[in-house]
Amino acid sequence: MNNRRPLTRLAVAALLVALGVLLSPLSVPVGAAKIFPVQHALNVMAAVILGCRYGTAAAFCISTLRNILGMGTVLAYPGSMCGAFLSAFMYKRTGSVYAAAIGEVVGTGIIGGLISWPIGSYILGSAGAAWFFFVVAFLPSTVTGAVVGTFVCKVLPLERLKEYIYR
Repeated sequence: MNNRRPLTRLAVAALLVALGVLLSPLSVPVGAAKIFPVQHALNVMAAVILGCRYGTAAAFCISTLRNILGMGTVLAYPGSMCGAFLSAFMYKRTGSVYAAAIGEVVGTGIIGGLISWPIGSYILGSAGAAWFFFVVAFLPSTVTGAVVGTFVCKVLPLERLKEYIYR
């Protein structure tokens, strides 16, 4: 029974990754980035269901598969992984879905945008433009996705799924 828990978490993470890759055509190109609000909704859901390790790993896998399939950019890594980690961290500390959403917005919109600055300055050729561009581009996407993820977490019985996984 003890060995079932990691496999169940892995299966749920794989389902979230598959959902993220299948919905990746919904990304919106904004300059050098492709904003993807679905990723942020999935990050909030993964934070509630899976926690830090599996949620961050799922974000990494979605970003990798989107890049391999040509539906994403390298800028997906810092935003999605910082957001997934901080979202799960905030949820673990507070137990609130709203805190997970705030962690997603801060992690992706601000921290991920700032970490993307060196990559963006190389791509755009202007350090000043990249500094403001990615934070401004990431914030609307992450706020939209975090709101959708919070709504899904409140409507669907994700807490029951979490109880099943961690039994």
